[in-house]
Amino acid sequence: MINRSIPDVTLKTRVRDESLGGANPFRWEDMAVRQAFAGKKVVVFSLPGAFTPTCSNEQCPNFERLYDVFKAAGVDEVYCISVNDAFVMYQWGKSLGLEKVKLLPDGSGDFTRRMGMLINKDHVGFGMRSWRYAMIVDDNTVTSWFEEPGINDTGADSDPYGETMPEKLLGALTGQFTEAA
Repeated sequence: MINRSIPDVTLKTRVRDESLGGANPFRWEDMAVRQAFAGKKVVVFSLPGAFTPTCSNEQCPNFERLYDVFKAAGVDEVYCISVNDAFVMYQWGKSLGLEKVKLLPDGSGDFTRRMGMLINKDHVGFGMRSWRYAMIVDDNTVTSWFEEPGINDTGADSDPYGETMPEKLLGALTGQFTEAA
């Protein structure tokens, strides 16, 4: 994946627009990923699904906790992408109290499929979802790649989470990150 360009995909997002008024002041907005990431260094991590145990209890909160360390290491933004729709991602972010990490809905799995990370999770009733991976992207080019071992469609794993921990990405950025940082 190193030196590969990220997919030219448009995600369907919802953005707050107070001019709409009412209890749900959100409107649809397309996000062309390459356009949004152009000229920036970003961290992108992907996970099997919103509201799932490892994603909610460890992965997303850990990236949120270390967001400012990523910024100090020269990262412009930290994104979490998941094969979930914009409504689910919004509610999940609210439930986690996220304020810094940006959640990206890949509702149709187009970005994930084009990254080669779309897997079948029918064994737990999820349908098509993302394998857990993370990357550092500089001006739309993958410069560092992290992937959990054992990608599969059968559930022949214990939902691994280790290679995609934020500390691993920080180590690639700084060459010296430790948990004490």
